Amino acid sequence: MAELNEEQLIKIRRDLHEIPELALEEKETHNYLLEIIESFKQDFLEIRVPRELPTAIMVLVEGNNPQKTLAYRADIDALPVEEKTGLPFSSKHPGVMHACGHDIHMTVALGLLSYFSENQPKDNLLFFFQPAEESQSGGKRAYELGLFKGKWCPDEFYGLHDNPELPAGSIGCRMGTLFAGTTEVNIDLIGKGGHAAFPQDANDTVVATASLIMQIQTIISRSIDPIQSGVITLGKVEAGTIRNVIAGRSRIEGTIRGLTQEMILKIDQRLKDVCEGIEKSFNLKVNLELNQGGYWPVENNPELTKRFITYMKNAKDVNFIETKPAMTGEDFGFLLAKFPGVMFWLGVGDDSQLHSATLTPDESSIQSGIDAIKGFLIYRMEA
Repeated sequence: MAELNEEQLIKIRRDLHEIPELALEEKETHNYLLEIIESFKQDFLEIRVPRELPTAIMVLVEGNNPQKTLAYRADIDALPVEEKTGLPFSSKHPGVMHACGHDIHMTVALGLLSYFSENQPKDNLLFFFQPAEESQSGGKRAYELGLFKGKWCPDEFYGLHDNPELPAGSIGCRMGTLFAGTTEVNIDLIGKGGHAAFPQDANDTVVATASLIMQIQTIISRSIDPIQSGVITLGKVEAGTIRNVIAGRSRIEGTIRGLTQEMILKIDQRLKDVCEGIEKSFNLKVNLELNQGGYWPVENNPELTKRFITYMKNAKDVNFIETKPAMTGEDFGFLLAKFPGVMFWLGVGDDSQLHSATLTPDESSIQSGIDAIKGFLIYRMEA
């Protein structure tokens, strides 16, 4: 197969959109991608399907005079969302949808790979089709499984995320953090239940939970520099069974978001301190569980980001937009903590938001994205 044209790319995107799969279950997607990749000219490609992470695909493109290895990541999983777009190529899998646009991500990567399979690059290129971005920390899994060692070890890592708020085909980026890091918060309070008429014989976790929630809300306002940004949201609280019984157990579930890993760790510590205080003052047990997994802040490498932005600002036919940081999470942050690199936005111009059941990216963004990224990678090989 020659380099993919725009018509073929749009068909691929629609095919992928029809077969969304959840984290670590991307078997049909994997097989489809592999079939496309194996149809490319193989003269300087090496395809690897890691046994330890079997829905992942790694493709090494051998450079003709390699000085470094540039890696490009595309995430391949979908979300547990029932699609409501009404498109003729809507999801065939009930309750699962590419509501975050990973079908766009995969298609752009395939377009880039098809070009470099026909036009041997100067440096080595590593394409990583990554499972389990939306959950299960696929990037962290891949790293900890040792997939990026030897000739598969990148010197730099790049990746995009589609953005419906930006015009189709535009490229967005910024110095510093692009995405916040996220930590799941689970708090279980264990006291003693009893009759509503005899509170002295019980230990009421509802009262303790109310006090804990109010104290948690002061962490951001009183422990974090107001010039910086952090968020604690407690989205779920459960306690009690009936109005005249004192609850002996309660549970709080929430999320922490911060723009740097240092900030997230500081919020974590303050949360531990507050929970310990509630435990002592109410004489009950407070179990705090913090789970960040691989969802670290996406902190772009300063030097590489400056090069990326400079190129995109000056490149012909690229609409570059400097963006603000987003409080949404992305597991590419873990890989950027291990390898220098850059994550950026590809505008897909849509009225619906990411993770929406009606997300309908503008498909004209695919070819524009490929052209912009291809140009940058070639430029980076010379720089």
